Amino acid sequence: MKIFATRILPQAAIDLIEGEGFELSQWQEKRELTDAEFIENCKKADALVLAGGRKIGEEFFKECSHLKVIALFSVGYDNVDVKAATKYKIPIGNTPDVLSQATAEAAFLLMISTARKAFYHHKRIAKGEWNFFEPTAGLGINLFGKTLGILGLGNIGFEMAKMSKGAYGMNIIYHNRSNNEQAEQELDAKKVSFDELLAQSDVISVHANLSEQLKGIFNKEAFAKMKPNALFINTARGGVHNEADLKEALENGTIWGAGLDVTNPEPMDRNNALLDMENVSVLPHIGSTVKETRNAMATLVAQNIIAGLKSEELKACVNPEVYTL
Repeated sequence: MKIFATRILPQAAIDLIEGEGFELSQWQEKRELTDAEFIENCKKADALVLAGGRKIGEEFFKECSHLKVIALFSVGYDNVDVKAATKYKIPIGNTPDVLSQATAEAAFLLMISTARKAFYHHKRIAKGEWNFFEPTAGLGINLFGKTLGILGLGNIGFEMAKMSKGAYGMNIIYHNRSNNEQAEQELDAKKVSFDELLAQSDVISVHANLSEQLKGIFNKEAFAKMKPNALFINTARGGVHNEADLKEALENGTIWGAGLDVTNPEPMDRNNALLDMENVSVLPHIGSTVKETRNAMATLVAQNIIAGLKSEELKACVNPEVYTL
């Protein structure tokens, strides 16, 4: 059995895969494969490890319907046409739960960094501007006792809420399709409507999967309903916010600041105006960039690949209905 991976994988995955006697081929170049290269390599393989944001849809599954399994090196799967995968009876694996704490830490980091304008002040040093004290310049805002609103209070959102309440005594509100009873009991979290989330939050942190309903939900109208001293934090998917509307809201003082680990589009252009704003912190999608987390993700990826090649159910599958067809 042959496996093609679109990135060089952590050793934890390699050891498990090769320990089963499978042949692993990894894309070595630090550039994206062309469409032709991608299809060519997939046609030679029995399974695919997909890392990065490449989109695969109906045409891909039609050409590579022979694949026994696809394992994503991510929790999110909005880049995959899951309906088409199911149609061709290809199970899709992902890596939920193992990166919850690391991603929540990135959101927490962005919240603090934005509130204290840390990225901006670091740039001042690099520019040689740390030379004159101004009591009224570059001031941040206090987070103690403020209200944190979470869109998508799942595992990652819960970790973010727990950190924020523990460190700053923040009040927790959230908007979900369903109630999070654990958060309500342990963190005194309160479920609210989306409009209430916008109106009541001092910080809004996004932790929801990108769906059709959530694409661009943070737009001009949404930002207008937020507090003028509010922070917008997004470590989920860039498609959740309209970046032009976010830029306008920041420039006009409609909201106070933004912290982004994901952008729209992604990667962000180096000349994007958001990078030069005093009240904005941007990271290059590093939510899971922790050695222990990446090893845990790699292990789950390998387990999904091995299970798929053995015709067993995946440990983490986004289209379990594939097994009932």
